[in-house]
Amino acid sequence: MFVLYAFLISLVFVTADLMFLKVYQLESYRIKNYIKKLKKMQLAFGGKTPLVFTNRIKRLVFCDFLLKFSIFLLFFVLISNFWLKFSIVFAFLILSPIFVIFSFLVALPIENQIKRNFIKRAKSKLAKMPCKTIAITGSFGKTSTKNILYQILSEEFDVCATPKSFNTPMGVCRAILENLKDTDDFFIVEFGARQKGDVAELSKLVGVDFGIITPIGNCHLETFGSLQNVADTKYELCEGAKNLVVFNGKSEASKSLFEKFPKQKYLVATENSFAYAKNVEVTATGSEFSLVLDDKEFDCKTKLLGKSSIDNIVVASAMAYLLGESAYSIKMGIANLKPTPHRLQIIRGALVDVIDDSYNSNLDGFKEALSVLSKFEGRKIVVSPGLVELGAAQYETNKLIGQEIAKIADVFVVMNATNREALSEGASSMNNLYFASTREEQTALLKKIVTKGDVVLFENDLPDNFA
Repeated sequence: MFVLYAFLISLVFVTADLMFLKVYQLESYRIKNYIKKLKKMQLAFGGKTPLVFTNRIKRLVFCDFLLKFSIFLLFFVLISNFWLKFSIVFAFLILSPIFVIFSFLVALPIENQIKRNFIKRAKSKLAKMPCKTIAITGSFGKTSTKNILYQILSEEFDVCATPKSFNTPMGVCRAILENLKDTDDFFIVEFGARQKGDVAELSKLVGVDFGIITPIGNCHLETFGSLQNVADTKYELCEGAKNLVVFNGKSEASKSLFEKFPKQKYLVATENSFAYAKNVEVTATGSEFSLVLDDKEFDCKTKLLGKSSIDNIVVASAMAYLLGESAYSIKMGIANLKPTPHRLQIIRGALVDVIDDSYNSNLDGFKEALSVLSKFEGRKIVVSPGLVELGAAQYETNKLIGQEIAKIADVFVVMNATNREALSEGASSMNNLYFASTREEQTALLKKIVTKGDVVLFENDLPDNFA
């Protein structure tokens, strides 16, 4: 009977713990980050981003169950007093988020060994491949630059790129083991980072034959602590680069890294640099510009929207050119570019047009999306929760965002409570200011206020561990 009680209670508790496991997963399986979210009570109650039952999560669930089952069984056998048993179960209920940490610690040695074996297999396969690695890091535009470079290089070469936003060691290893072929000429890898040492770890994992530094700014300041720490972390790519590095000069921090780098380097996307765009015309259907590349000029057209997209195209074109691709193929690649999903992606509808920029998470990108929105006819609606992980600058940044939205939009729907006060203060001059705490509320609200001919911009999308 004791075994049955312990089993059933453990099963109930582990089911409840899935919420905390989801936070752990959203925080890239980092215990320190998980603890910070617990302190702020930023828990993942919703289903916007469901818990993915990876093998790692399954192992954690098993460890969590086994630990709780053993403890409950021991207490039930040794303690006869009902109320004391009840008190112990109640204590577990209250302290469940903390006890979950013990499960993490129990599983940690196993996870570390699995990670080492996974990395070893990926490194072994990569070492046998003839391809050259192109690594991309920075604060903004990494995924878009990666996808653009992939499409342009594919005009002449066989190319493999890490899918979606796979930019962690395990994600990169998975791409190597599942996607990389021995016929590939280049392997394009996106390096993500939330703290110092992350880029160095990825550089050591795959090696860096060629590098790209995208603009650097105030991103993940809660974990980095300062912009200087962000820049130092991105420079870890340069320290591991075997050959040339291309720097997007649209941020002061990336230009500083360009000056610092002692090897072969190219500054692009600024006037009179190695590669840049001029005569830029951005419309609601695409962009036209003149690409200046190594003192040669080409007229280009693309379906991509926004000046930041053109900067990303310039960076990718410069790298492709330096790797030996012809100017003709580069121009064709630009003309054939497809937008990266959820990054200034236009979705045409019979009733309204939607600008999906839900994967953007920086101030400059936010302003660029508003600039794109201004090119459209019709009533303009913005749906956004603002920006997070900006440390002490978060309130003022979101207040500024609210002010910028008020200049362009007719309707603003503030999503989530995290930045509600700051965004509302910034956009206080607007007559049509609404709030939705869930996607269900957002959907119901939009059904009421949207009319034919409207344009809706979805800007940024917070993970579930932000209320």
